[in-house]
Amino acid sequence: DLASRYEARAVILHSPLASGLRVACPDTKKTWCFDVFPSIEKIAHVQAPTLIIHGTEDEVIDFSAGLQLYERCPKPVDPLWVEGAGHNDIELYAVYLDRLKSFLEKDLANK
Repeated sequence: DLASRYEARAVILHSPLASGLRVACPDTKKTWCFDVFPSIEKIAHVQAPTLIIHGTEDEVIDFSAGLQLYERCPKPVDPLWVEGAGHNDIELYAVYLDRLKSFLEKDLANK
C-alpha cells in the first residue's frame, strides 16, 4: 500500500495476495469497494523496481496471485517462483536468499 502512494527505492512482495476478496472467493475477477487488500489495483501505481517471490505450491495464497501481480507490475524484475514451496516454507529454499541478495546487489545497482 505505501509504495503505491509514496516513492520507494524498491519493493519486495513475498507470497503476495492479489486481493483479500480473491483469497476468500477465488473466482472473483472484479475488485469491489469493500475489498480491504486490493493489491491487484494498487500495483500499477508502484514505480519502484519490484521483486515478486511466490511458492508454486502455496496452500494459503494461490500461486496465480503472484503471477497476476507480476503481469500488472510497471517495473518488475525477474520474479522468483520457488518450485514446490508452500506458504510457510519458502524461506527454507536456498534460492530464496540467493535471489534476495541478487536483487539488492545487482537489480538495484542497475537502476
